Amino acid sequence: MFFHPLDILIFAAFGVAMWAQVRVKGNFDKYTKVPASSGITGAEAAKRLLASSGINDVRVEAVKGALTDHYDPVNKVVRLSEPVYYGSSIASISVASHEIGHAIQHKEAYGALVLRHKMFPVVNLTSGVAPFLLIAGLLLGSLNMLGLGIVFFSAAVAFQLVTLPVEFNASSRAKNLMLSEGFIRNDEERGVNKVLNAAALTYVAAAVISLLQLLKFIALFASANRN
Repeated sequence: MFFHPLDILIFAAFGVAMWAQVRVKGNFDKYTKVPASSGITGAEAAKRLLASSGINDVRVEAVKGALTDHYDPVNKVVRLSEPVYYGSSIASISVASHEIGHAIQHKEAYGALVLRHKMFPVVNLTSGVAPFLLIAGLLLGSLNMLGLGIVFFSAAVAFQLVTLPVEFNASSRAKNLMLSEGFIRNDEERGVNKVLNAAALTYVAAAVISLLQLLKFIALFASANRN
């Protein structure tokens, strides 16, 4: 009933997102088996980068699961999945260094990260309400509900777009730091790029999907408004 020409692009973007997830796992699994020449673990890499960056108030902890790595800016903790924390592979130190990139962004008040943190409380609320407003607006033919849903959903899309430079910058920092600290040799950089670029692609695909969905709802709103 609500099929729109943009749905074709949305389905294509979903396909890219699924492919990106497969690439992330595939590259991580592949380079988990490739030991780094430095022989250090992800935990050691993270702690050394924190120390060399003058960051003394961020802890490094191991967490259960795979690819559950993240930086918690509220509690100032870098949480690394066990394969990353204890592993000494190209994948392990790449992921660990990426998360330290976020900690460094936090210390330096990197603009996109600061904006993302400020947006989070609002987006946390609006993203949960937006789907109900959009669906209700379409089913009930209510332009007011649909319009409010679009506004709320726009906040979530903006959040995802702001996330992109944050992630790309953290990966760029990670690669530079790994080379300068001697964690990897130049000939190992290809593996690092494969691991980090695949992860970045998942953020790009998610942002594209959300943006296309937003454009679809805006088009539906405009069409209903004309009628």
